[in-house]
This record gives sequence, structure tokens and C-alpha cells, in this order.
Amino acid sequence: MVERSRDVWASFQHDPRDPAVAPLRASDADRNVIHGVLTEAFADGRLDREEYDERTAATLAARTLGQLPPLVADLVLDRPLLPATVPLSAASSSELQRRAEARWREDRRGAFIGFVGSAVVMWTIWFAVNWDQSNGGLQLDAFPWPLIINALALLNLLRVATNRREIVAAELQRLERKQAKALESRAKKKQTGS
Repeated sequence: MVERSRDVWASFQHDPRDPAVAPLRASDADRNVIHGVLTEAFADGRLDREEYDERTAATLAARTLGQLPPLVADLVLDRPLLPATVPLSAASSSELQRRAEARWREDRRGAFIGFVGSAVVMWTIWFAVNWDQSNGGLQLDAFPWPLIINALALLNLLRVATNRREIVAAELQRLERKQAKALESRAKKKQTGS
């Protein structure tokens, strides 16, 4: 729990506490990081249901990176700002490896949230549809179709969790290709500028 709080700001591509990037638009991945902190705090009893619901709604409505830090300011350690992200063209192989591993963690977190979120939504719908008002109970003969969706989401979660090496290697190759193109583009600009 504490370990997660220590690295929450490292989970962002751009540190949302940095005034220079605060006006940038927040991505779904950025909002998912904050939502994960809120979910963990609610599970730990550090937020009550009302606070959790309010902050979750604010997280989902956040348009910019600067709107996210206040939502978890009392839940995570406030470490100094992380150094600015190194441009891809200047990134070392260890930086590329770090980015590839961060992408896998982001994918794993997204798969987990997808599994839990779909389970909650689908089972809520199933219970609502199969609630028998006349008996005051469930129609137990109804087919539990949310199991199919749960199984698919669980398979995705297991795929992401167990294929770490392959996912990191594929992301590393993608970053290396992108870096090579950036270096090539920079070299062409230097040639035409000289």
C-alpha cells in the first residue's frame, strides 16, 4: 500500500504536479492512475463511500493533468517533482526499458480495472433484471450470462499478467523503432539546415 503511494507520480508520462504540463489534456491512463489510488484508499478505509464517489466523479470529469493531483493530495506522499521526461530521441536503452515496463504495468492495471469494472456492471444488471418483485427474491433459473463476460475479461487479465516478457519486448521494439525514426528525422533536419 505505501509502496504504491510512493510511485504514483512515476506512473504518469508527465508529472501532473508540474505547472508546465498541468494544462495538458489528461488521458484515460492518467485518470486510471488516480482512480486506482482512490479505490485503494476506499478499500483501506481511508475514504468513506461519499468521498470516494465524489472524487471518482471528479477524476472521470478531469480534463487536464493539473486537475488530478488535488484529488489524491491527502492520500499519497508528495515527493519532489520528477525530472522532465527525456525525449525519446535522447533516451538511453535503460530509459527505453523503463518505459516499456511502465507500459506493461499500465496495461496490467487497465486489464484489472476492466475485469473488476465489467464484473460489477454486468452482475448489477443481471441482478436487476432477474429480481422477482412478486417473490422478493432472485429468479435462480436465469442463465448467469455475466460469467461469459467475466471469463473474457479474466482471460485478458491473465494474458497481460503472464506475458510480461513478451509485452515488454514488443513495446521496447516499438520504442526503438520510434527512436530510430526520431533520430533519422533529426539528422535530416541538420543536413538541410547546414
